[in-house]
Amino acid sequence: MKKIVSLLIVVTLFYSCGEYQKALKNDDVAAKFEVATKMYDAGKYTKAIRLFEQLATSYRGKPQAEKLFYMFSQSYYKTKQYYLAGYQFEAFVSGYPRSEKVQEAAFLGAYSYSKLSPVYSLDQADTVKALEKLQTFIENYPNSEYIPQANETVQKLNGKLEKKAFENAKGYNTISDYKSALIAFDNFIADFPGTPFKEDALFYKYDSAYKLAINSVPSKMEDRLHVAQTCYANLLKFKSDTKYKKEADEMNARVETDLQKFTK
Repeated sequence: MKKIVSLLIVVTLFYSCGEYQKALKNDDVAAKFEVATKMYDAGKYTKAIRLFEQLATSYRGKPQAEKLFYMFSQSYYKTKQYYLAGYQFEAFVSGYPRSEKVQEAAFLGAYSYSKLSPVYSLDQADTVKALEKLQTFIENYPNSEYIPQANETVQKLNGKLEKKAFENAKGYNTISDYKSALIAFDNFIADFPGTPFKEDALFYKYDSAYKLAINSVPSKMEDRLHVAQTCYANLLKFKSDTKYKKEADEMNARVETDLQKFTK
């Protein structure tokens, strides 16, 4: 019995491969479309894509074009070719705005771009693009069933930008470019007011102001020490029992000592 089943599988696969190869060379677009649909339904998306690519031009504007381009878009998505999937889904939405698949296509088009978003440490141009696409989807289809997933994805992508901005600001502190660090942390706190990194940002901003002040020439030191004092106060105002309190208190003691030199 097992041998019979195995033989049937081999025969089916052989027939399927033969049918596919024949379809690739066949000029009959209807026959090609039928095989492409079979490949798609069987989950053989890479093979389906080759046939859809051959059919795309000749089927544009025909009654079955909507089905073809939906399957074409899905095939790219299923094979993780997200740039091409995003492009095809957007074209589908533009070409078939009244389709029952339009919301799904609009979401998957935007979501495909989110799949191109790299880790936070790399350039985030694709992340920004994905956020723009998802925001457009949310605005166009506020009652869509895909809104929860869209919002969740937006939150994750914003988290990457947030982490990137924080690490960039912290990087200036690490390389002792304290002036740039102060500007970067100001921008970070303004851009991400609810960030979970706020305590850390306020401390490293204070650390940058402190190190800039104590390493300044006398003519600039007093003003910079006062800036450091303000940063210290802002840290404690945000969180009086901050995890950085011991270190921050020690730094503030040095600031107060140095300021006394300017009151004599």
